[in-house]
Amino acid sequence: MNQIADLTDDKAWEAVMRRDRAFDGRFVTGVLTTGIYCRPSCAARHPTRKNVRFFADGLAAQSAGLRACKRCMPDDVGRDEAAVLKAIQAIKQREGRATLEHLAQLTGYSAAHFQRVFKRATGMSPAVYTRALREERAREALTASNTVSDAMYDAGYEAPSRFYDAMEGKLGMAASDWSKGGAGITIHWATVETSLGTMLVAATAKGVCCLSFNEGEEHLRARFPKAELRVGDEAFEKLLSQIVDAVEQPASNNAHIPLDVKGTAFQQRVWQALRDIPAGETRSYGELAAALGNPKASRAVGGANGANNIAVLIPCHRVVQGDGSLGGYAYGPDIKSELLRREGHK
Repeated sequence: MNQIADLTDDKAWEAVMRRDRAFDGRFVTGVLTTGIYCRPSCAARHPTRKNVRFFADGLAAQSAGLRACKRCMPDDVGRDEAAVLKAIQAIKQREGRATLEHLAQLTGYSAAHFQRVFKRATGMSPAVYTRALREERAREALTASNTVSDAMYDAGYEAPSRFYDAMEGKLGMAASDWSKGGAGITIHWATVETSLGTMLVAATAKGVCCLSFNEGEEHLRARFPKAELRVGDEAFEKLLSQIVDAVEQPASNNAHIPLDVKGTAFQQRVWQALRDIPAGETRSYGELAAALGNPKASRAVGGANGANNIAVLIPCHRVVQGDGSLGGYAYGPDIKSELLRREGHK
């Protein structure tokens, strides 16, 4: 019998199978054969479905004779969320100088346990989160500052060597090029006819920087106003052939195609989450936000999704409305539905 007022057993079980952190705190999973109840996101091996019963909270599970899992600690959900928010505030206030030991002491957890709590909530360790935050500040500073050295110190780096070590490979283009809006960067491009319509592809020496449909050179110049645009050369033709194959067969693995994308740390996390969605499956904005550790960030996820310049290879077509309807797409609903159909989505 389902004891969760706003959720069916089937939906609850699906959340458990996905280990979906967005449902932590909404219900607990009781396993009758072991006498234990867990968070939906518990990393332990999934129980057999017939042995599972869902409860609204830990108190309801305890009244049925179950005890809390010592691995996922389901009764600590509220405390964990508060601890993570407190730690994030401390990281921002200390401009990235908060150590794991300091954060653990601040929140009352052991260092090892807090590391697990933070990663479960955000998808990153405190150290990785700190680096991502600093990189995001560096991008913003590079845009706002007159020189790279100004940006380096504005972003909180203490020495040039640390700045360049941290940012190597993270900007897509060099730091000085970024601050100039891409001036001096050469982008090769071409349009090609596909079964989905005219496709525009552009790439730097590092990888694809734009893939769109029914657009032309004027759209590319609007995206990269200070770059030098050139018609694709022989090397570009080989890359273009791979991209055409990826578009005609979007369910194939395209991880071998290099990308050169620029965006904030949050945008890049969203874009990676899009690439992690298996072909044939979809996610809502809310589900993506939950997977990134912030269920309330669905609007921000939507913004990052809309800022994606690389269709198909960063599959924003796999994002749908919360009710399962198709939703919008920059290149029209027909292309979106056809891409999903080719991936086997039902």
